[in-house]
Amino acid sequence: MARYTGPKTKISRIFGEPILGNGKYLSKNSNPPGQHGAMRKRKQLGEYATQLKEKQKAKYTYGVLERQFRNTFEDANRLKGVTGENLIKLLEARLDNTVFRLGIAASRPAARQLVSHKHVTVNGTIVNIPSYRLKPGDIIGLKEKSETNTSLTSQIRGKNPKFSWLDWNETEKKGTFITFPERENVPENIKEQLIVELYSK
Repeated sequence: MARYTGPKTKISRIFGEPILGNGKYLSKNSNPPGQHGAMRKRKQLGEYATQLKEKQKAKYTYGVLERQFRNTFEDANRLKGVTGENLIKLLEARLDNTVFRLGIAASRPAARQLVSHKHVTVNGTIVNIPSYRLKPGDIIGLKEKSETNTSLTSQIRGKNPKFSWLDWNETEKKGTFITFPERENVPENIKEQLIVELYSK
């Protein structure tokens, strides 16, 4: 399937939470999407459906396609430690996600576009691959020409203090990927163990 570019609120209503940004419209109408959404009876999901739904939520949240997600899971499975936690760590280490976390872009899709259009550098080198996996110590910033583009720099809002695995230099407008985050520090409401169980079938 291609990357989803449709209405964000529709996806949020499927999962019942604002996983794709602003949830102000979700509070107005939290029914499932569709003509008969308000009258549809929610039946109890089975084990497989619950696991699949959690995987879909993670994919929509991070904007990752199925093959990329499966490859990331396999990489996480090869690492030492808990596979589910490793999966979240690797997803958080994606370049587009880190650009978003640093406050350089307002959303993950916007961050992905900045990276794809060659505005972002890693250790001084332009990287245009959104899925590029960062390593501890990598420095993320805008290329020299983009630093003078006021339409880009005006969008920079700086890092949220709760993201302790990242550092932001306000003067230089550069961020550092300090280390892979611990699971309890990542705010995303994803039950990664259900994803592990799904892929273990």
